[in-house]
Amino acid sequence: MIYDWKKTEKAYYQPKVTPELITIPKFKFFTLEGSGDPNGEAFSDEIGVLYSLAYGIKMLPKKGTTPEGYVEYSVFPLEGIWDISESEKQKVKATGSNQPLDKSQLEYKIMIRQPDFVTEELAAETVKSVMKKKPNSLLEKVRFEEIEDGMSVQMLHLGSYDDEPKSFDLMKKFCEEQGLERRLLTHREIYLSDARRTEPEKLRTVLRYFVG
Repeated sequence: MIYDWKKTEKAYYQPKVTPELITIPKFKFFTLEGSGDPNGEAFSDEIGVLYSLAYGIKMLPKKGTTPEGYVEYSVFPLEGIWDISESEKQKVKATGSNQPLDKSQLEYKIMIRQPDFVTEELAAETVKSVMKKKPNSLLEKVRFEEIEDGMSVQMLHLGSYDDEPKSFDLMKKFCEEQGLERRLLTHREIYLSDARRTEPEKLRTVLRYFVG
């Protein structure tokens, strides 16, 4: 039986279309930090590097290596923690948050979660293996780390990424009603749709604030 996160971990990956409070435990990720407009070629290259590692782990048994504790599983979705540059923060502070976002000022950490059986040693070996087969300087910037979101407010956003402010407004109102404060001004996005093959109005994205 294949471990399918879509079915087994619905609380984390299949939230409601209205805000809800949830506690997210610690998970393991391959991560890569970057900045700039995510519509550019650089961002696409960074995503490709993360997926090369994710599938490098998944396909190990077919290459003759079965790590201890390995189970068949579906590769986890792409995720990202998003922020804006300090200069953009000052601009927003001075002019208000209703101004169009300058996407060139975005800062991010994109990532793909890894199964529990993946150790630091296995992650490092996989990076070396992928580097040997398909050299890429981005692989040198990849980190393997554990991240715990903890208490969070999340919801499922349906539609274009450019329409996310509407969902964020709902999340902000929910936090105010529940007496919750954001611990960080960054937020997490989990991409349940492939933007290359999905019409903008049909995109499904988990949005998550970190609260306390």
